[in-house]
Amino acid sequence: MMYMKKIVLPVLAAMILLAACRKNNTPDLVLNELPDSTAIPQAVGVFNNGPYGTVSGTAKVLLTGTRYELKLMNLSSSNGPDLRVYLSREMLPVNFIDLGALKATGGNQVYEIPGTPDLSQYKYALVHCRRYNHLFGWALLQ
Repeated sequence: MMYMKKIVLPVLAAMILLAACRKNNTPDLVLNELPDSTAIPQAVGVFNNGPYGTVSGTAKVLLTGTRYELKLMNLSSSNGPDLRVYLSREMLPVNFIDLGALKATGGNQVYEIPGTPDLSQYKYALVHCRRYNHLFGWALLQ
């Protein structure tokens, strides 16, 4: 009986950890979300790969009325657990606004930017793995 516990418990723990990682992966989909047709471009940047992943596509900050949105266009991202979209003051997120989970690994996606941040301060759009603090990709917004 003791021998079974020594084998079963580590195997069970490994299975739970693997299942948890899979559950948090970003969907491998290609979305086609569109912003409001009256949106006015404020800044744009092209994604570059980070040290822990690959991201390509374009990030664009849009103003619709009094609210800002971040549109990711033609996005293609490697997958990982707990991927988030940030608007950040630095390339590595220290001072940032969390826009939510990356909706899919591809396509066009729109994220609402809460409040009215000073866009002269928030110059980076990031795809970042929150769980492991790994940068997957970044775009300098100009």
